[in-house]
Amino acid sequence: MSSTDAIEIVSNFILDAPPGEVVVTPSSPRRFSSLTHPYKNSFKTYSQELSPAIEKYNKEQLVTTKLTGSSSLVLVSEFNELGDGRFFDVESQSSFAFDHVSQKASNIQSYVFKSQHSGLIKSLLKPLGTHVLEHYPSYPAYGVYPTSSDSTIALLITGARFSPSNYWNGRWRSVYTFDPSTNELSGEIKVDVHYYEDGNVRLLTTNTLEAVEIPGGSAVEVVKMIAKKEKEYQEKLNDAFGQLSEGAFKSLRRQLPITRQKVDWDKIGSYRLGQQVGLFPTHEHS
Repeated sequence: MSSTDAIEIVSNFILDAPPGEVVVTPSSPRRFSSLTHPYKNSFKTYSQELSPAIEKYNKEQLVTTKLTGSSSLVLVSEFNELGDGRFFDVESQSSFAFDHVSQKASNIQSYVFKSQHSGLIKSLLKPLGTHVLEHYPSYPAYGVYPTSSDSTIALLITGARFSPSNYWNGRWRSVYTFDPSTNELSGEIKVDVHYYEDGNVRLLTTNTLEAVEIPGGSAVEVVKMIAKKEKEYQEKLNDAFGQLSEGAFKSLRRQLPITRQKVDWDKIGSYRLGQQVGLFPTHEHS
């Protein structure tokens, strides 16, 4: 396999990874040594080749970082990207360089964004922040930015829980677009949860909010509608989880194999299948 093919394969793994499960370290190349042999002794080369995938993953996942001297999380996304690895934060009026591999911010500078909707953007921050801090207890972050055309406003929300010691991770992402010219709000909510103890189960779900008119178009009313739609969707998810656990989820697999006995993995070599495929020989070959 060529190094180009190997990098493409690993890049696809990264882009499809569950939240909180992409960690590129100097030991990472050895984990993919069979695929990336040319780079397994060069972390710098390896990370450079994978950086486009890691960058795309971070922006799509709305990963967060902290700025020096602040306890609040700021977002990394396509909406607040300045180019050359820099992003801006409206609330702190600053820009920062972001290392997509280490997920660390640096070189923080003063930055004032420009938009024809700057007043509305700033007024949206307070009620949106109140909503997020009230309903997202873990890794809460939010942002309000002008879109690339500056004709609409993007409102971003994310919350996450990472519990690798308990074999699960998850993230909620909301991306809304508000059009001040029509007072219409539209958006999308994505939930991604991965549970991998004694199995491998992943929930990937998307809820689309069709354009709805906000009477008056005030910042408070916009956030009220967001809160309403997110509550409705959370209730739908809770109902769906209940139905899965009591019905369909139990039918996905047997509690026990057809023999009605659990497999003793310490004695797998003694099973006939293991002997037949030659993976677990029970005698020495002459």
